Amino acid sequence: MENILDKLISLLKKDERLVSEGELLKNKIIELALNSDKGLLKLLLSDKKMKEVFFDDIEGVLIFDKDKFIHFISNKQFLPDSYTSFRNKIGLTVNNDFLNRSKEVVLSWPYKDCVLQGGMTKEDQKRDEIFWNNVLAPDEINRLLDPKVFAHARRIDKNGSHKLDKFRTDENGNIKDNLIIQGNNLFALHSLKIRFNSKVKLIYIDPPYNTGNDSFGYNDRFNHSSWLTFMKNRIEVAYDLLSKDGSIWINIDDTESHYLKVICDEIFKRENFVANVIWQKKFSPQSDARYFSDNHDHILVFAKNKDYWQRNLLPRTEEMDARYKNPDDDPRGPWASSDLSVKTYSKEYDYPITTPSGKVIHPTKGRCWRTSKKNLEKLIKDNRIWFGPNKDGVPRIKRFLSEVQKGIVPITIWTHDEVGHNQEARQELKKIFGGESVFENPKPERLLKRIIEIGTNKDDLVLDFFAGSGTAGAVAMKMNRHFVLCEQMDYAKQVTSKRIKKVILGEKGGISKSVNWKGGGDLVYMELMKWNEIFVQEITKAKTKVKLRELWEGMKKKAFLSHKIDIRLVDERAKEFRVLSIKDQKRFLLECLDKNHLYVNYSEISDEEYGVEEKDKKLNRKFYGS
Repeated sequence: MENILDKLISLLKKDERLVSEGELLKNKIIELALNSDKGLLKLLLSDKKMKEVFFDDIEGVLIFDKDKFIHFISNKQFLPDSYTSFRNKIGLTVNNDFLNRSKEVVLSWPYKDCVLQGGMTKEDQKRDEIFWNNVLAPDEINRLLDPKVFAHARRIDKNGSHKLDKFRTDENGNIKDNLIIQGNNLFALHSLKIRFNSKVKLIYIDPPYNTGNDSFGYNDRFNHSSWLTFMKNRIEVAYDLLSKDGSIWINIDDTESHYLKVICDEIFKRENFVANVIWQKKFSPQSDARYFSDNHDHILVFAKNKDYWQRNLLPRTEEMDARYKNPDDDPRGPWASSDLSVKTYSKEYDYPITTPSGKVIHPTKGRCWRTSKKNLEKLIKDNRIWFGPNKDGVPRIKRFLSEVQKGIVPITIWTHDEVGHNQEARQELKKIFGGESVFENPKPERLLKRIIEIGTNKDDLVLDFFAGSGTAGAVAMKMNRHFVLCEQMDYAKQVTSKRIKKVILGEKGGISKSVNWKGGGDLVYMELMKWNEIFVQEITKAKTKVKLRELWEGMKKKAFLSHKIDIRLVDERAKEFRVLSIKDQKRFLLECLDKNHLYVNYSEISDEEYGVEEKDKKLNRKFYGS
């Protein structure tokens, strides 16, 4: 596949003014661009792709974006040379390369206009990533985000795991299965767009917090910018997946919450910001904290469009209803009384009231009654004024339980006794897995219950693309919602799926009792079909140099290698490769892999080289509706 850089070079070489001894004259190209040279413009306009990239169509008039063009021609990246007299010798350095030799570009937000794949590995490991730049590598990005092939699909129900023949759909052809997808969540989200665009009612995510102690481990110099790009790429797709009356809820801590709010303001627009909920995640202070004990998380809530989004009221508790009594046997049922006087003074409402026992009562000095004398007489006649058990007390107005709002308006501070805390979440998970600690930082089911209560109704679709231990899916199922979970780590099968299986079996725990869950339902588990990602995972796990050498031999036979790699030169320099540390050998092998081929694209499902089984071809066609 010819990329835009190769195509531009080929096009420019048609102009003899721009070539010397077979090489393009960069300065001459820039000079002509600055002068809007007619010959150069005509050449660029002759190609459809160049016209799309370097010209703006303003009401039918094409305007040459010379700044973008010159930036494109001028840009080059200098890779660090910390481990690499060896690396430089095999062509990975770009100090003297043309632009077509480098797709890794650092911009200044840094990376705001890039796409970060975000291949998360184990919490104690780091992984080098490529940042694909929208200007310099649009074709690479298009290929990167193409829908992927799904493989290893199984339907899981109370009787076990079964071959998946088809997806369950409604009368409109919408997939109604609960899905768990293992694989890079950015690629999974773009694959979901085909069938789930504008169909998700609520998205809840608990992403890595970028604290330095979580699973987000990138080059320290760009850690913050990398995280922002990582999140922006995914939230942009999340926006597309939400229905017009949908909402997104993002669990985050102080480290990045304020920056994340700004990103969401940009994507969702500030006017669609709903709330910043404070969740008390710990119930006791951390005595060894250096400055403050971090006892809360933020949950940022955005609606896709507040004109359409409607929050549900929270159910009233038994404690709230217990405040209502019926001491005078009023036929209208239980009631509670409230003060009849108010602080906002009005002379008209400052008058004496005579109790049924004949006692005269005036409002407290500086206060007045909340209603007129005429209206008070109506309230007394309707038995809505309470004068106490002896009928000679300060008058109070009755509020009947039957007339009270059926639910309560959510507030923005959620205490641990209402929605749970971290320790409760860990205990829930241990109970499910027989006392084993299988996940570092799960969220309590009561927290997800409240979020889903506020943002969804029965049969709505809930999406969590940082699924972790599967709390969102477990709670959604118990509350009769559908769900889609995406998780890249191996525990997608060992923890996430097993947890949902236990929900299907009706095992007690979490919110089961409060929602009267007794089990049932099923889920579909499937994986993005790996290609180079297989080697990425094997390289990451490798413990010895011998294993890495074996992987290199396998990569030469099966992997898609970067065009910057000359296999012959790598083998010739084998001795120099062997003296590198294991860490640097891993870094080098990872850079050898073409990051555009981590997974198999659906558009290439029929390519025999990938060996996609016929049953998987049929299932993918059903999923993508083709």
